Amino acid sequence: MEVAIMLYDGITALDAIGPYEVFSATLKCNVKFVAKKKGIIRLDSKMGYLHADYSFSEITSADILVVPGCSPPYYKTPMNDEETLSWIRQLHETAKWTTSVCNGSLILSAAGLLDGAVATCHWQSFDLLRSLGAIPTEERVVRHGQIVTAAGVSSGIDMALQLVAWELGEDMSKGVQLILEYDPQPPFDTGSLKKAPAPLIEQIRGVLEELSEQDPNILNHK
Repeated sequence: MEVAIMLYDGITALDAIGPYEVFSATLKCNVKFVAKKKGIIRLDSKMGYLHADYSFSEITSADILVVPGCSPPYYKTPMNDEETLSWIRQLHETAKWTTSVCNGSLILSAAGLLDGAVATCHWQSFDLLRSLGAIPTEERVVRHGQIVTAAGVSSGIDMALQLVAWELGEDMSKGVQLILEYDPQPPFDTGSLKKAPAPLIEQIRGVLEELSEQDPNILNHK
């Protein structure tokens, strides 16, 4: 299976690498990192890089398209770039699955693919997702036809495992989960809005709102 993972400056590493690890572990997927221009891609943390081996012009179809998310405000750049949105729409036309992780669904919405669709993203972006025409839900992985959206960062692993089960069978997906030893046992039970205490939620909201007000071009500033 051909898997295209879209990269752009400001991306969250695990949003892309989580699905990559799952698909690559099947030994039946050809995973390609694709960006508007191939080369070095800066992470939202400003502490590292990914590398796009292919440009949009080189990849015109895929069985699975993955649009990872990012920390605010970096989703604003791909959301407002017509070349990026046109490429997403082009791949969507023939893809078996068009998917997103975290705030990647905001980019799918900007491409016009989530109008009236039930979808998810990072909880902080529900209002923005709704304003773009989608119907937000707190479900971790959501299917709407050929489109699958996943919630915050780590949920991309769950989404990819589900796609492997649908395409290659449950036994394959279970085997990949074992290969990755994906058996989450976090030290705290605060990984969702339903579980985290209100003061912590408000604290994190404040941090994310402050980030969203930054210039998305800050990665290019010296």
